Amino acid sequence: RMLTRTPSVVAQVFLFLSVVLVIAIAVIQINHQQVLSPGLKYGIVLDAGSSRTTVYVYEWPAEKENDTGVVSQTLKCNVKGPGISSYESNPGALAKPFDDCLNKVKERIPAHLHKNTSVYLGATAGMRLLRLQNETAANEVLASIQNYFRAQPFEFRGAQILSGTEEGVYGWITANYLMGNFLERNLWRTWVHPYRKQTVGALDLGGASTQISFIPEDSQDNSNSTLQVKLYGYNYNVYTHSFQCYGRDEAEKRLLALLLQNSNTSSYVDNPCYPQNYTTSLTMKSFSGSLCTRSLRPASYYPNQLVNFRGTGDPGLCQEMVSLLFNFTACRDREDCSFNGIHQPKVTGSFVAFSGFYYTMNALNLSGPFSLDDFNSSMWFFCSQSWAQLQFMLPKFEEIYARSYCFSANFIYYLLVHGYNFDAETWPQIHFQKEVGNSSIAWSLGYMLSLTTMIPAESKMIQLPLKPSLFAGLLVFLTATALLCLLFLVYLGIVSCNRKNINCVEHVFIPE
Repeated sequence: RMLTRTPSVVAQVFLFLSVVLVIAIAVIQINHQQVLSPGLKYGIVLDAGSSRTTVYVYEWPAEKENDTGVVSQTLKCNVKGPGISSYESNPGALAKPFDDCLNKVKERIPAHLHKNTSVYLGATAGMRLLRLQNETAANEVLASIQNYFRAQPFEFRGAQILSGTEEGVYGWITANYLMGNFLERNLWRTWVHPYRKQTVGALDLGGASTQISFIPEDSQDNSNSTLQVKLYGYNYNVYTHSFQCYGRDEAEKRLLALLLQNSNTSSYVDNPCYPQNYTTSLTMKSFSGSLCTRSLRPASYYPNQLVNFRGTGDPGLCQEMVSLLFNFTACRDREDCSFNGIHQPKVTGSFVAFSGFYYTMNALNLSGPFSLDDFNSSMWFFCSQSWAQLQFMLPKFEEIYARSYCFSANFIYYLLVHGYNFDAETWPQIHFQKEVGNSSIAWSLGYMLSLTTMIPAESKMIQLPLKPSLFAGLLVFLTATALLCLLFLVYLGIVSCNRKNINCVEHVFIPE
């Protein structure tokens, strides 16, 4: 009997230990699993503006927040040379300047991710004008870009010309995203929607167009200029308008064409917005050849004829000439109107003014919040300087920009004050800035954010304390051990019971 009891006890101990170990391993495996992020995803956006092309590389965690990636800028590179619309007569030559920036991009993004990284090119007002002027040339420029990128290791998603509305809305998205108006981290380091946070309006001044975008006080403003934008699970009704030919460069071309038209002679045309003692010779094509100046083109238009401009540095006359670039009478004193008869709700809340707005204020040495009076006095002082004095005043001196800052300042004054209706009270609500943190304020980030809603999120990878094969092997071994122990115990029970029955029978039949 002792012999039968010993195996029984051993089998019970093994059964108990097997069951305990199966439960313990399962608990450890479930509770100590490590969640690994699937890493980073990358996207490349090329901002093909009227005066230059900028390449941006964005990165975001592969698992996303509410269908929109949490995106940050990791590289910015300016392509050498002018904007892509300048290559209308030689589209084949525009690919080469991209090489330098693309090599930097290839170094920044891990090689194994190249083929899964999307490239998007968005062209703005320069190409919008070229398409209106010569659609065939515009298509050839885009085709040349497509050919170039198809030979690159990235996934090219196409080159497209953005509408002014898209450019405005994407700029608004960028500004608000960077300022944390869509998402913020809470105490637990998770992303949440900020409580009752107000959005900011966006003012963008490019080379060929300018955009204003904001959420009107009356959210029921259902004009054609109001768009519904959905981000991070929330809807926003954004008013936006883009003014073609009101970018800094095109506006100045219109001023030069106007000055030539009003002048008795083309041998020397006085420009009150150029600094005193500054002279330059420009071809007629360089300012009158644009679609924006077609109505101001002289009857005797010779594209290569030189026109001499002479700076007089006259702030008052400069303002007078700049005001002629706007049609303020078309609004007929309507409050919900900017200029040229365009509907615009009353400006409300804070605004961020970037691109050309920022560079002009920087040249005037204005930063942080400043009053409209401060701006006016700085502008007047700047515009009164001679060409020789300006060279000592500017942080970075480049002739093509330096000669035009006085014009830019006056143009910005008329655009913001008489156009968009900012006044002495609302002016300090405008913040002139180039970037937030290390990210540029430009439509390209907003574009990337909108596009990431179409890039599927990757699920997080789970790393377990035991490799799946080892875990499965242990589970099979321990379960098999438990079953064998159980079968052995059943067998011992049957044997024991049979022995008892035999003993009983012997006890009955053996005579005393």
